[in-house]
Amino acid sequence: MIIKGLEKQTVLDYPGKLACTIFLFGCNFRCGYCHNPELLTEDGRPEIQQEEILKFLEERKGFLDGVCITGGEPTINKDLPEFIYKIKELGFDVKLDTNGSNPDMIKSLVEKNLIDYIAMDIKAPIDSYDIASCVKVDKDKILESVNVIKNFPEHEFRTTAVPGIFTKEDARKISEWLKGSKKFFIQNFRGIKTFDKTFENKKSFTKEELESFQKLMKPYFEKCEIRGV
Repeated sequence: MIIKGLEKQTVLDYPGKLACTIFLFGCNFRCGYCHNPELLTEDGRPEIQQEEILKFLEERKGFLDGVCITGGEPTINKDLPEFIYKIKELGFDVKLDTNGSNPDMIKSLVEKNLIDYIAMDIKAPIDSYDIASCVKVDKDKILESVNVIKNFPEHEFRTTAVPGIFTKEDARKISEWLKGSKKFFIQNFRGIKTFDKTFENKKSFTKEELESFQKLMKPYFEKCEIRGV
């Protein structure tokens, strides 16, 4: 795997924990509104060695509670379990961010007790996944990942609400699909830095518009909130 970034401290990425966030390079999706484009295509930033990360974590034992592993898409890396095992050996809880395209990896991490919290990005209603992700998606794998994650004790699903892409009908379809899940977050789109430059400076939904989505979706989940307002 290639590590391209480390946020040394965050209270936002791992709910209820003081954590750090590790950014892995590479993704099998090409969502135009992605706000981490430097993790999709090489931009010349230096790679961070695993040993450097593990040394940092060793020094933060007793201060940090958890480690978030995000990307890009972490599950495309075959050596992800080995890396997480080393982090768990240091005593940290681990949160995984995923697009759900590799259910076999997710199931393996769950079965080996290597993750404590899973967050899956829902790009769109399942019938619109190819459009939202800009690639041909194996929808059966997305559905399988959702089923695995829904049964995992600590989980969340989230969708980035992008004007022109996300609609009330999408909100309804996603809610019906994920009904009964523990947590769902509506993430506000920010057109500051995106993979497809046509999304830059695109207006975000207003607070009132996001709240209308939340009102529609709230009855379907134990918890439904807005992020980024």
